[in-house]
Amino acid sequence: MPIYKAPVEDTLFILNDVLSLERFGNLPGFADATPDMIEAILGEASKVAEEALFPLNLSGDQEGCTRKDDGSVTVPKGFKEAYDQYCQGGWIGLAVPEEFGGQGLPYTLHAAVGEYMSSANMSLMMYPGLTQGAIAAILVHGSDEQKATYLPNMVGGTWSGTMNLTEPHCGTDLGLLRTKAVPQGDGSYKISGQKIFISAGEHGMTDNIIHLVLARIEGAPEGTKGISLFIVPKFMVGENGALGDRNGVTCGALEEKMGIHGNSTCVMNYDDAVGYLIGAENKGLSAMFVMMNEARLGVGLQGLSIAETAYQNAVAYANERIQGRSLSGAKAPDKKADPIIVHPDIRRSLMTIKSFNEAGRAFLLWTALKSDIAHRSPDEAERQNADDLLGLATPILKGVLTDKGFDHAVMAQQVFGGHGYIEEHGMSQYVRDARIAMIYEGANGIQALDLVGRKLALNGSRAVMAMFKEIGDFCEENRTDEAMAPYTKALKKGLNDAQASTMWFMQNAMAKPDNAGAGSTDYMHLFGLVTLGYMWAKIAKAAQEKLGSGDAREDYLKNKLVTARFFMEKVMPETALRKVRIEAGADSVMELAAEAF
Repeated sequence: MPIYKAPVEDTLFILNDVLSLERFGNLPGFADATPDMIEAILGEASKVAEEALFPLNLSGDQEGCTRKDDGSVTVPKGFKEAYDQYCQGGWIGLAVPEEFGGQGLPYTLHAAVGEYMSSANMSLMMYPGLTQGAIAAILVHGSDEQKATYLPNMVGGTWSGTMNLTEPHCGTDLGLLRTKAVPQGDGSYKISGQKIFISAGEHGMTDNIIHLVLARIEGAPEGTKGISLFIVPKFMVGENGALGDRNGVTCGALEEKMGIHGNSTCVMNYDDAVGYLIGAENKGLSAMFVMMNEARLGVGLQGLSIAETAYQNAVAYANERIQGRSLSGAKAPDKKADPIIVHPDIRRSLMTIKSFNEAGRAFLLWTALKSDIAHRSPDEAERQNADDLLGLATPILKGVLTDKGFDHAVMAQQVFGGHGYIEEHGMSQYVRDARIAMIYEGANGIQALDLVGRKLALNGSRAVMAMFKEIGDFCEENRTDEAMAPYTKALKKGLNDAQASTMWFMQNAMAKPDNAGAGSTDYMHLFGLVTLGYMWAKIAKAAQEKLGSGDAREDYLKNKLVTARFFMEKVMPETALRKVRIEAGADSVMELAAEAF
């Protein structure tokens, strides 16, 4: 049977020693996030994840969701009880302002907790996860009346939320959407159309579901300039939040999926459903992007989460399974064979995943901290810098962490050999669940195009220059520190590759845009490698400082340095390969006629 234990010690090390969260005590909500408070919250979150959510992960996958003839959807056994326990703990509102029933704590802490919950049960956590995204959109773009009407119940978890973008004929190209909105003269609209792939679109775990729906108001311009965003509740909401009649929105079907079986992914039909405009007319895409960007960080988190739980299971199996003898002599002479963890190729796999997970966790929390600074800092320049880096990091975090999360779920499955391919050990579920994270909230090819096509040149390349400067300054500040040389030298080489590739795009993509498209995925991963390398350099620096201070975690800190060295020696050199691919351009990619494929 699968296992999972939340990596609380590692999260605390990143928050306290690498990111030094206490330095941000001047920001709203941070003063309450003392080291003791953070440790208590993470400890409680680990219990919920391990004891309430994780035991339902395998059974939820096996049972899945069912749709009845009346359009209602039943979730797997135990899901509602676990969901209620999660909500009663106040986890949905951890980082939501107190005036709406939240706790007002840092989003960084919310991200840390989110990893544990998603590792434990990704399908179940998608229900409150979509709600949190909807909450974010209403907080930013909703009217005071809308905030008062919807947020308290959503924060408390008695109502849930969704995002409705995709239609059968269009995915990422939302300018093609056909869902229409007809003004009713009283401030409401009648919404008609069909949306597909709607996660948590219908279920019985909450009293109401608040759908955020993209639609085009009659007479609005074609394309993305004519899209508006609407709040469409499953049940109408009357005075004082009382629920009224059922709205004209129903689940027409459940999608038959490769994974995340415990989440109800729905085809949603809107038949003159009553909706309310959120934000300005024809500005729905910018309003929805608040939710999408939050979701993209959440999906990046899912990539990390699945890689972590798959890794833990692979490590346990590698220590138990005996097969063959160590190349350097028997390590378990009292047994007929050695545990497979003695074999270099097994260790290569495990170290690759381990080095990704630990740097990926730091990258996730570093990015979440940028979000906190961008939204909470009183200093305008500090807010702008954080917002720049947050925008730059979002497609990298989503694309790289989910690509690698899937790759490493497969790598962990491979450790099991044939036992990884059968359902008994649960590794198949991790591979299947991880696959969707590369696709939804903007497929990873779109994330790469967003990075190269928009983020690089945005504001005169201000964000990418700031990121390069931050990493370059770190390397320079530690240039004379011999203990840091194994990390900073490799990082500097990777940074040089990223800078050279960026310059190549600037020189070769304007006249021939296909060069940018052909190299975008390699560039996203190159940038991701450099960013993860930067995280490892910061981790190594913190570990060395603690080792010199008599810290009781000596073995833990030494292991950090070994893992950092592995990443720099075995993983970081891939930046050179990515650079060569980028500079090869688009000719061989685009030359064949379509009929030649």
